[in-house]
Amino acid sequence: MKKNRIELTAAQREELEKFSRTGVHSARLINRAKIILMSDVSEGRTAVKQEELAKMLGISGLTVCNVRKEFREAESVSKFLSRKKRLTPPVAPKVTGEIEAYIIALACSAVPEGCARWTVRVLADKCVELNLIDSLSYVTVSRILKKHNFNLT
Repeated sequence: MKKNRIELTAAQREELEKFSRTGVHSARLINRAKIILMSDVSEGRTAVKQEELAKMLGISGLTVCNVRKEFREAESVSKFLSRKKRLTPPVAPKVTGEIEAYIIALACSAVPEGCARWTVRVLADKCVELNLIDSLSYVTVSRILKKHNFNLT
């Protein structure tokens, strides 16, 4: 059981207490700091049991266990309390403002032969046919039109 104990130095304890009491932080990060503070057994303190701690903070016992494990593996308290950086960059939106303008312009233009009126499916197919975009969902076209308060009826 000794390998699972958390013994904080005075500096670590001070940093965690300051983090949990001051500044603006997410509830998740504050709970992480509180879990470690309540798990500390240094200087004769007794650690709060996992089940009690989970009940006090309104989280699962597994979360308490995982947070303790992550703290033991962390390089420093500040790294433990910071959010992870994304491994992959966010995906840029496929539909740009220019394509949105083409879709709205198409919806305002004359209806193609064989169609009684523009539909979101016909607009999506026409955008692909005109090589504006490689593929386009009719749901995306619908969202664009709703965003601009455009009604096809």
